[in-house]
Amino acid sequence: MASNSDSIFNLLSYLKRHEANYQLIQNPYNNIIRLVISNETPISDTDIYFPSNQLMVNRLSDDFLAQHGELLDYYLDLGQINNPHFLEVWVTTTYIKDVKKYLLELSFE
Repeated sequence: MASNSDSIFNLLSYLKRHEANYQLIQNPYNNIIRLVISNETPISDTDIYFPSNQLMVNRLSDDFLAQHGELLDYYLDLGQINNPHFLEVWVTTTYIKDVKKYLLELSFE
């Protein structure tokens, strides 16, 4: 699946180290993290992962979850999500042309 590439891992890792490059968006759901990301953030394969004004949704593979659990825990903590027993993580991405920002959503199911 597209979202299991190094590009998504690299972006999530970069954002963890560079908190100034994103803004956490509050939402009413207790299993979702929404981030608005500066368009100056280096992101590879934006044409694949961040289509303009169109949502791209992918499920992270079980291997991704097993290999990068600590990174995903960071985002769980960031959103104050109390669901350490999630089975799947879905990634929704887009580029919002009007505001020139990227949107990334992690859904812990």
